[in-house]
Amino acid sequence: MSVNAASPREVPPGRWVPWLVIGLWLVLAAVMVPLSGKLSSVTTDKAVDTLPAGAESTKVAVLEDSLPGGEDNTFVFVYHRAGGLTDADRATVERHYDTLAERYPPKAADDEGPSTRLSTDGKAMTFTLDVSTTYGAPEAIVGPLRDAAKDRPAGLELDVTGPAAIDGDMDAVFDGIDLQVLLTTVIVVTVLLILTYRSPVLWFVPLVAVGAAALTAMATVYLLVKGFGIVVNDQNSALLTILVFGVGTDYALLLIARYREALHHHENVRVAMVHALRGAAPAIVASAATVVAGLLCLLVADLNSTSGLGPIGAAGILCALAAMLTLFPAMLVVLGRRIFWPAIPRFSTAVQDKPGLWGRLGTGINRRRWVATLGSLGVLGVLAIGLTDNTGALREQDQFLSAPESVTGFTVLRRHFPELGGQPMTIYTRPAYQERVVDIAKRTPGVAEAVPGKAVGGWAEISVFPTDAPDTTAEYDTIKRVRTAVHGVFGAEAIVGGPSAENLDTEVTTRRDEKRVIPLVLAVVLIVLGLLLRAIVAPLVLMATVIISFAAAFGGSVFVFDTILGFKGIDSSVPLLAFLFLVALGVDYNIFLASRAREETARLGSREGMLKALLATGGVITSAGLVLAATFAVLATLPLVMLIEVGFLVAFGVLLDALLVRSVLVPALTLLIGRRIWWPSRLSRPAAGPPIDRHTLAEEEPALQR
Repeated sequence: MSVNAASPREVPPGRWVPWLVIGLWLVLAAVMVPLSGKLSSVTTDKAVDTLPAGAESTKVAVLEDSLPGGEDNTFVFVYHRAGGLTDADRATVERHYDTLAERYPPKAADDEGPSTRLSTDGKAMTFTLDVSTTYGAPEAIVGPLRDAAKDRPAGLELDVTGPAAIDGDMDAVFDGIDLQVLLTTVIVVTVLLILTYRSPVLWFVPLVAVGAAALTAMATVYLLVKGFGIVVNDQNSALLTILVFGVGTDYALLLIARYREALHHHENVRVAMVHALRGAAPAIVASAATVVAGLLCLLVADLNSTSGLGPIGAAGILCALAAMLTLFPAMLVVLGRRIFWPAIPRFSTAVQDKPGLWGRLGTGINRRRWVATLGSLGVLGVLAIGLTDNTGALREQDQFLSAPESVTGFTVLRRHFPELGGQPMTIYTRPAYQERVVDIAKRTPGVAEAVPGKAVGGWAEISVFPTDAPDTTAEYDTIKRVRTAVHGVFGAEAIVGGPSAENLDTEVTTRRDEKRVIPLVLAVVLIVLGLLLRAIVAPLVLMATVIISFAAAFGGSVFVFDTILGFKGIDSSVPLLAFLFLVALGVDYNIFLASRAREETARLGSREGMLKALLATGGVITSAGLVLAATFAVLATLPLVMLIEVGFLVAFGVLLDALLVRSVLVPALTLLIGRRIWWPSRLSRPAAGPPIDRHTLAEEEPALQR
């Protein structure tokens, strides 16, 4: 029964309250907006900042950085001519080397520097140039180096490659990525909001609120980095924007749905908003708590970039939660009912729920519970078959959607100089043991050659060239063998690093982090669900559906990556990130459905409560799922395979959760289990709610429409 006016216990908040909230956010924006622009200044993608301090390759990077002259950026110049090099070509290569070695002199005076090398087939020459980091970052150096070698005979091709060139090309991909992600996300969310509400003005309100949350989140993360030394890389910065816009828009959709419903029953918009917040806020807060708790589990990870994502993402979710439960409602109240034009919700004492699509779906599920359950599980099971595909780890050279010069250069180098086709390892040892360590490294299987380098600052450097291609299992095995061999030289204190060693340590650390984080995320999310639903069976059922959904999303995505897109592997960081987002965010939709079902079960009983919840939340949760999937799909527009994999996998998984798991599987399982789904709460006892008979939903729809 609806009311015409607020009851004595429903005194509307003062007219000044929403204006005060908006004013406070304007003050906050004045402080935070300038700080948000500084986030890019503290992002880092250096391996020494990403890897844990205990990793051997990190120790090498730190040692390199501490020695006189600073750490080197290694570039490899590969000159080649299909018909064979001419005398003029060889002279050009020598001249280029002399010019560049003079412009970027070695950091140690006793270092004679590398010389040019001619391939055995006479079609290529190469030299290595070590440029101190004092001259700038790789992305700032690689361009001038390529320009400096442009004056060469016609037909003489040059590729500038090497570890530093790959880093430079990778940084170029991330250059401006934050702005690109932000603009693309804003456009996607705007279009979806317009299509959802078919209103020329309503879409603008949630967009402003989410934008305020995003800017506040960026500023908060900047302060966290400055205050606590949290590592934030370009990847995490992009994920922050996606999370805030996706989750914030979901919260807006849920609140608008409750607010529109309340406006039909309450004439005063402020009273309607209070009722909307009472209905939506608990589920929204529980959802945010679940995601935040899951993200903070990343703090136990050893990989700095992974552990840093925890507080970064948590800050974004909390900022989105604060904005959508304060600023957004205040803006809606100030703008009044007219913001919904042309479909303005009218106050009425006789409002009925129309069964529509979701009522018919509920009727079908109720009649064929086993068919709905087994059919859903069958679809998910077929998709999960993709997990059996033997997909390897994605190599660094295969990260680019379109191979840059640094990657094609490695291919040319391996073709003409097979003994130099891998990325060199760097060994540091005590000078007195350098000769012995060199000899041991040379005799290690998988090593093409070991070259002694400079001795400075109490350490001697050795460059070791593996025979296998970079970032392959064979090369990683060689690195492990070299480490085992040189560690056996007592007193040498030898440590092995280099780009491929860093990638190996990253992969090993990521696998170790998965074993720590995944069980912790499952436990934390299960506890949050138990506290929210005050039951044991329901949280276990919901968690099981989310895990099955993740397996299906991953399996289906692997098939797409391998068969359709032709990717050459899965990035080592993708499984953990995808698991975290899909479990934490996938549970969200189950929370929204289950919390409403629990609310309705107290009035209508278990079966009718679930069907009523599906009828009430079906449309809005589906819209929320589409918005969140679309925001993550923005990552798939970027030219980096790792981000495409994360974006596609999470978007696909969110759609599975919203359209199949939450819409069909969870209602079907709930109807099969009955009131026992709420065990051991009082709702699981027969006395809870009205008696539940065996009538079909079609016979009960009049009750649902009262």
